[in-house]
Amino acid sequence: MKLNTAERQARRAGLAVGLAAAAYGVSYGALAVAAGLDVWQTCVMSLLMFTGGSQFALVGVISTGGVAAGPAAIASAAILGIRNGIYGVRVSPIIGGRWWKRVAAAWVTIDETTAVSTNQPDLRSQRIGFWTTAACTFIGWNLTTLIGALIGDAMGDPRQWGLDAAAAAAFVGLLWPRLKQRQTIAVAAAAAVIALALTPVLIPGLPVLVAGVAAIVIGGFNWFSSPDGDEAGPSVPVEAEEFVETETLETEGGQP
Repeated sequence: MKLNTAERQARRAGLAVGLAAAAYGVSYGALAVAAGLDVWQTCVMSLLMFTGGSQFALVGVISTGGVAAGPAAIASAAILGIRNGIYGVRVSPIIGGRWWKRVAAAWVTIDETTAVSTNQPDLRSQRIGFWTTAACTFIGWNLTTLIGALIGDAMGDPRQWGLDAAAAAAFVGLLWPRLKQRQTIAVAAAAAVIALALTPVLIPGLPVLVAGVAAIVIGGFNWFSSPDGDEAGPSVPVEAEEFVETETLETEGGQP
């Protein structure tokens, strides 16, 4: 089936984002092996968990706190994974279809697939963007995880190569374009300050949990939104506006 311009752009965006996200799977693979996981454990985690932020959080806490930090590592990974459930509410209308398709979509509903799909102008482009990003990221992430795990020992300490900062850099790249409203900036800034302040005094993993709770509180109460409504709301496509106007005129007996 021939694709129109919007659909081709959605596919290109999915491929670009998927390849970029998959690239730092090498970092996760190397860090996981350095933290004490076997190659197969590292790969199974990517296959089944498939959410980079949670995976990095888990191996990061284990590498600094050892086995004793296991509960904090699991809690940190779970907290970060909650966002994927929230994404599912947003992308569910896009996926549609039968239950098995929704199950498959839930497995690959992550930052990248949500971002690409929701930025497309129509439903078909959204679906193309979602599944293209999902396939590219899932295959690429698991391949690069294996590569990173296999070469991890040969590389020595991954931190010497800056691989421990790859995930953080990727999250900043995803977050930065969204920092356009005072409420969003306030939530991000408060969480960052709290995490930095508590890192020297709490066991590994807990600063992330506390910062996450603070972000939920600040975001939930919407304290920093402007009372005169300067926060940008969801835009309405021109086609939708024209449709509403036409329907209103026809209902009132007028002509569009």
